[in-house]
Amino acid sequence: MLVVMANRSKKAGKSNRPPRIRVPNNEKALFTVDAKKFVGVLRRLSLTGGSAVLTSGPIPEGTMAEMDLGTVFGKVTAQIEFMHSGADGMPTAQAFRFIDMDDVSSRRFSAAAKQMEKAGFSDAEEKGNPLGNLASQTFSKLRNSIGNLSGMITPGSPDKS
Repeated sequence: MLVVMANRSKKAGKSNRPPRIRVPNNEKALFTVDAKKFVGVLRRLSLTGGSAVLTSGPIPEGTMAEMDLGTVFGKVTAQIEFMHSGADGMPTAQAFRFIDMDDVSSRRFSAAAKQMEKAGFSDAEEKGNPLGNLASQTFSKLRNSIGNLSGMITPGSPDKS
């Protein structure tokens, strides 16, 4: 089980949450609620949860589900709980938190999260060259904006078999 899930503490004042990672390339995950499967586009992830835009629309807060996510390190399966809608300032994004994850999935997920952090997708403040970090963040935001715009301009084309 992911260690962070078991060691969550509620402290007064500013939280010490893990860095959130912007998920690149409109990565999708498969969500299962009461044997019903639907797809969601991941927006953010952290070691404790994340947010996704769900094809089914919002899920009631507190609903338990399973999430399957493909990573370069292999498939990750996690038990999650849906939280509030409007995550990350996006009305259609819904937050979720990880409830349980087996050891193999936990290792895969941690490795994938580290790789995305190293690639500059984390919101964590890095020590080092602030100008370089600002340029990297600006470039990432520009790349994400272009990706979002291209998705809005180019509607999904039907399969021409």
